[in-house]
This record gives sequence, C-alpha cells and structure tokens, in this order.
Amino acid sequence: MQRVALKLHESLDAKATELPLAYDALLLRSAWRTLHAKVPLFLGKAGWKIARAVQNDAVDVVLFSSMVTASLTVPLQGLLRRHGVKTAAIVHGLDVTTPFPPYQWFVPKVFDALDAVLPVSRATRQACRERGCAADTLRVVPNGIDTERFRPPQDRMTERQVLAQCVDASPPPPPPEGLLLCSVGRQVERKGTAWFVNTVMPRLPDDVHYWIAGDGPESPAIQAAIRRHDLSPRVRHLGRVPNDTLAALYRGSDLFIMPNVPVEDDLEGFGIVLLEAGQCGTPAIAAEIDGIQDVLTEGINGHLVPPEDADAFVKAIGRYRGRSQALDAAADRARRHTESTFGWSAVADTYLSVLRSVHADGRPAPPPTEEPVFAPSA
Repeated sequence: MQRVALKLHESLDAKATELPLAYDALLLRSAWRTLHAKVPLFLGKAGWKIARAVQNDAVDVVLFSSMVTASLTVPLQGLLRRHGVKTAAIVHGLDVTTPFPPYQWFVPKVFDALDAVLPVSRATRQACRERGCAADTLRVVPNGIDTERFRPPQDRMTERQVLAQCVDASPPPPPPEGLLLCSVGRQVERKGTAWFVNTVMPRLPDDVHYWIAGDGPESPAIQAAIRRHDLSPRVRHLGRVPNDTLAALYRGSDLFIMPNVPVEDDLEGFGIVLLEAGQCGTPAIAAEIDGIQDVLTEGINGHLVPPEDADAFVKAIGRYRGRSQALDAAADRARRHTESTFGWSAVADTYLSVLRSVHADGRPAPPPTEEPVFAPSA
C-alpha cells in the first residue's frame, strides 16, 4: 500500500505541473518494521493538516491512500461537510477485511463518512459491499506499475545467465530446453506456494524448475514440501532477495506462478507482482481468485486456472514446455499489455477523472463500460 501511495503521488505531482491542478500530499515513508510505531503520529499530523486546509478553504477533495488513513474522515466528517469538501479512499483488500472485531465495527463508519470508495479490484469492491458500503460510492480503479522500474528484457538465455550470477547457482538453473517457473511475495497461506510445491511440482517433468522469492510464516511448510518430494534439485526457496536479484528472477524466468488458495478473511486485493512480472516479459499462470482476475486477461498476459486445481496448472504450464516461439510471443504480449494498460500515468488520469466527478457530483462516475473494469481512461 505504501508503494502504491508513493507511485500515485509521483504521477499526480507530475501532472500538477502540466494541468490546472493544485495538489499537495502528506506521505509516510517507513520501513515495515517501524511502520506501526509511526502510524499514530502520522495520522495525528495528517488530521491537523487536513483540518487547517479545510478551514482555510484550500482544498476541494481529499484522497486517502488506504482505509487506515481514511479513518480520519470519521472525526473530521462534520468539518468536511460544513465546508463542502469531498473525500475518497483507495481500498486494497486487507485494509478492509482484517478480521479484528473492533476494526470491523469501525469500517462501516468510515464508509459512511466517505463520498467515494475506490477499490483496486472487483473482489475488493465486493468485500466493501459486504461490509455495508453504498453501491453508488464505489468505483474500481486499478493499481499501476512504474514502467521505468525494470529495464526491458533481453533474450531468454542472456537473462538466465544474469540470474545465475545473482544467486548461488547450485543447483544450476534449468537447462535451455527446460522451463523456469517463479513466484514472488510474502509467503502466507493464501499465496498457495506450499500447495503448489506439494501438489503440482511432483507432477511436472524434471526439466521444469521452480524458484520462490520471499519469506513468511509459510516458509517452513514450503521447505517441508520440498523435502517430502525430494524436489531440492528443482525447487529453490530463495527467501528475501534484493531488488536487482528480484528483477533478474522476473526476467530470467519463463512463467510467473501465482497459485493462490482461498483463505477466509485474507483477500488478494490485486496482485501487483503480476504486473512486475509482466513488465519483465514473464507471462503468468495464476489462480482465478480475488483481485487476480482483474490483473490477468486470458491469453494476453497469462492464463487463469481454477484455484487448487493441480490438473489445470499442469496443463497450462505444459503448453509452453518445448515451445520457445509460443513462449516468446506470450512474453511480448504480457510486456506490451502491462505497460499500456497499467502504467501509472494512465492510472493517475483515471484517478483525476474520478476525483473531478466526486467534486462536481458528490459521487464517482461509473466506468465507461463494466467490463473490463480495469481499463484506464484516456
């Protein structure tokens, strides 16, 4: 959520120099380990700054980057409405579904205080509806991606060699005729990584390898599954990796795997790693669940398969084994689609359009068409 806020800020700030737009921001930059300690002070400062701007008639619309910061609308609600200031909040997933009873009691109060609620996917929109959010306040606006973060991919063999130099190459990367699969993310149950290692990898040929970046509470289960099926020659759990290794992993892999499984009250709101992989020319095979469905377009930047369907994953992966031309074409489609559809500049234009509608009419205008909901406005 912090990365989304920072990248959206950069795009809006750039547009403020091009458009008749007065824009200001208050951002919290913090490492994860200190974030929770800094949030209360940040909220106090943000509430004070918003109140001053409202009293000075210096603001028309306030955009909150998550439901956490949007909690300020509850104590400020009277002041905001007296001055005709509208409010909108981005909703990611866990910031609305976190199963803490006092928080869930508070979430509907935040919805009632907001003029617009902007979930990042249809799945997150549904979670908002289930918690009492009014339908006419909702408008799906996708996350974006920094198109400059990763350099364009080179040929597969060159990228595979770069990857081998970034990590301890023992066991070595898969042979040229094989496939390298990868997954990236915090290893929690909903990511489905342990399920994939335990259920799908034993059914794939020996020339299909799988590398996993990221750690978390599911890491012991992943390691246990590797040992149980004697997969250590083909499956590597890399743990946390630096950004240069992450980029090399994306570009050096053939397919990105996102095998999410359903977990109650733990929503995959969007799946930004799918965009990172796509930008690096790595098409995805992912579970058709939650916000993932708004990121992947079947046959364009990857394939969607039913969650926890091992046969479907094996079949989808198998269609690219030994078919380098099909893989190259899929990689090119994924990269082009990701950059043209989810670049932050286009997404920021959508936010500006929605916020203008909120300012003028008090509600976000609906998208031009319901499908696909992620299409950014021109």
